Amino acid sequence: MIKMQKIEHIGIAVNDLEKSILIYTSMLQTECYKREIVTSEFVETAFFKIGESKIELLQAIDGQGPIAKFIEKRGEGVHHIAYEVSDIAMEMKRLKQEGYRLLNDEPKRGADDKWVCFVHPKDASGVLTELVQAIIP
Repeated sequence: MIKMQKIEHIGIAVNDLEKSILIYTSMLQTECYKREIVTSEFVETAFFKIGESKIELLQAIDGQGPIAKFIEKRGEGVHHIAYEVSDIAMEMKRLKQEGYRLLNDEPKRGADDKWVCFVHPKDASGVLTELVQAIIP
């Protein structure tokens, strides 16, 4: 049976990645373990690991892309919740069959070596939901 396995990470939109890394390093008492630019989404990310889950900080690049739009509309804060899945294509198919609107038709490469797909927030009580599956070389 296909199912969402766990909360993989919580994405937080920030204005200033450097400042936010310092805040989260202090608050969580752990170091940022990875930074990455995802050019297709106009975003720079920074990851923190907390137990089995992660926090992903997201800063827009050049004021473009979905994070820039989110911050302009809502300000900094929780942007999405990501769930780990073992077979993203099958989970996307299941969700489509159940009437959920997906924001992309095929899995796309995201940050942290993952395939990703987003579910429209209007179909999840206002929460942008991300499916993630590890890219296995």
